Amino acid sequence: MLLKRTNIEERLRQLSLKQVNQNSLLDEVYQLLHEEDLKDQRIEKNISTASEQKANKFDFDLLQTENIYHIEQIKNICIDYRLRFLDAKYFKGVIPQSAVSKIKQLEKDHGIEIKGFKIMAPSRLFKLQDKDDPLLFAPLGNGYFYLIHKWGNDLHPLRKLLVWPFKSIGNLILLVLLVSYVTTLMIPSGLFSKTAASSEFWIIFFFMFKCIASVVIFYGFALGKNFNPAIWNSKYFNA
Repeated sequence: MLLKRTNIEERLRQLSLKQVNQNSLLDEVYQLLHEEDLKDQRIEKNISTASEQKANKFDFDLLQTENIYHIEQIKNICIDYRLRFLDAKYFKGVIPQSAVSKIKQLEKDHGIEIKGFKIMAPSRLFKLQDKDDPLLFAPLGNGYFYLIHKWGNDLHPLRKLLVWPFKSIGNLILLVLLVSYVTTLMIPSGLFSKTAASSEFWIIFFFMFKCIASVVIFYGFALGKNFNPAIWNSKYFNA
């Protein structure tokens, strides 16, 4: 059996076509990556810049209802845990790629460009980077927001208790009274007089209350602190 002769011209043409197909594939991959990169840049720009958009035209049939929250629910959580709910442009942390990917997928599914992003996070995350858990929202309109992504670590389990005194002036006064009472109990009976009397206890208690209250007031004014209901949606550091 005789072997078929090799046609060099035909082989050359096949190689040329193969290289053209490879180059075309590479061009397609490059174009796809370039388009994805442009989408990422657009989304990051939309997050970092101000927007007057109050609602996005989502397809509600495609939304997960457990991720839809009303502004009053968000406000209550912010007040309880001393968080802020601000435009994403004030956020000084890093938006993770996972959040950008979720936004791209939402835009693709709903055929829209999402704007008006909001972030719920501790106050310091709007000034410098930290490791607590920000939540990224997009407005739906009529006071409703859609939770897109959460990243970072969970809040400390005692955070709600630790920030409870800052929830209202009544809570703060109650804490000062409690601390003053406990401090007074720690002072030995008869330290300031030869006879232990109830009047001495209440005089010391009143003195302790004034001292601790003065420190709290000085601390609050010096650092520009305010109560949770006043800062949850404030963009000012000393609000």
